[in-house]
Amino acid sequence: MKNTKLFRLLAVLFAVTMFAAACGSDDAADNADGDSTSSDSDAEGSDDSGSDDAGSDDAGSDDAGSDDESVDLTQGSVLDEVIARGTLNCGVSGAGVGFSTTNADGRMVGFDADFCRAVAAAVLGDAEAVNFVELTAAERFTAIQTGDADVLMRNTTWTQSRDTDVGMDFGPTTYFDGQQLMASAASGFSSSSTVADIDGAVVCTNAGTTTEKNISDAADAAGVSITLNTFEDFDIVTENFIAGACDIITTDGSALVGRKSVNEPNDWVIFPGQPISKEPLGPTYGQNDSAWADAVNWTVYATLIADEKGVNSGNVDDMLVNGDAEIIRLLGGEGELQTVMGLNADAFYQVIAQVGNYGEIFDASLPPLGVERAGANTQWTDGGLLYAPPAR
Repeated sequence: MKNTKLFRLLAVLFAVTMFAAACGSDDAADNADGDSTSSDSDAEGSDDSGSDDAGSDDAGSDDAGSDDESVDLTQGSVLDEVIARGTLNCGVSGAGVGFSTTNADGRMVGFDADFCRAVAAAVLGDAEAVNFVELTAAERFTAIQTGDADVLMRNTTWTQSRDTDVGMDFGPTTYFDGQQLMASAASGFSSSSTVADIDGAVVCTNAGTTTEKNISDAADAAGVSITLNTFEDFDIVTENFIAGACDIITTDGSALVGRKSVNEPNDWVIFPGQPISKEPLGPTYGQNDSAWADAVNWTVYATLIADEKGVNSGNVDDMLVNGDAEIIRLLGGEGELQTVMGLNADAFYQVIAQVGNYGEIFDASLPPLGVERAGANTQWTDGGLLYAPPAR
């Protein structure tokens, strides 16, 4: 009996001690997270002056309940904002021939513009639910940071500094490019010219881009001296080149081909051989938003998988029924994973049906300008670098 009483006494003391420790722990947590709790309260418009403790308990119970209930992984994501708004704000150049330009009837056209439409089709079910935000190179990252653009489809190169210091995240590369130089034959340059031949030349390019550093590094490596002039956008660069204020212009090779094709007749020559840089171009968005990144990335992957497997806008209905298991999942059939991502089951069906696969997007805008799909921009099965993870 004495032992029983002793055990009961010890149990009571232990319970009192644990209760006191728990209270002390809650207080410490409230103090440590005071700023965070306050801003959460403000964001929700809470008028209860004494609700801090209650708010802490509610937050705690939500966390505890996350083991038993499904969690909305999109909460607080740009994905939610885009769905609520009903429109995708897509940042584009507006001056990238073959990538994003406005045609005579006011429609934004090009490779990048169509990838904007692909994301809108996946997220909103409507490829035309896009607000195209034209941005200069200097404006583009600020537009993401301020929320003026949800994603950039703006010939933006994935680099270490942009991925870290600038605070961007990057999706799959949609176009593997490289920086090249273009000059006029009347200035003494030819299709066999190299960087070693540009000593003393005035070279023009975009301000706030990787091309500035690339051409400076290439000139230093070749032991030549150049005068480098930069302008806000490539329209102004081209205008100065046409006016004779620049001996050479330099940017991504695809952009030079596009400019040459729409300014004919001319005697412009693009320096041949290996580009002076690697320029992987693709979608760019703000950091640490996994739900939005998944939606954008898998939109691109869907166009690549469809391209690899011969699924296009013309046969997508048939392939939804008769395709292999991966294609059926990807298009919203049995085993689909789109709803787990916060999208409709048929999200990627809509991408292919309304916009097309990667090859269709490429062919609609670039070959007419002389930009052929070859090398890195072909499927991995053809020796290229286009490779999507499996949809399973």
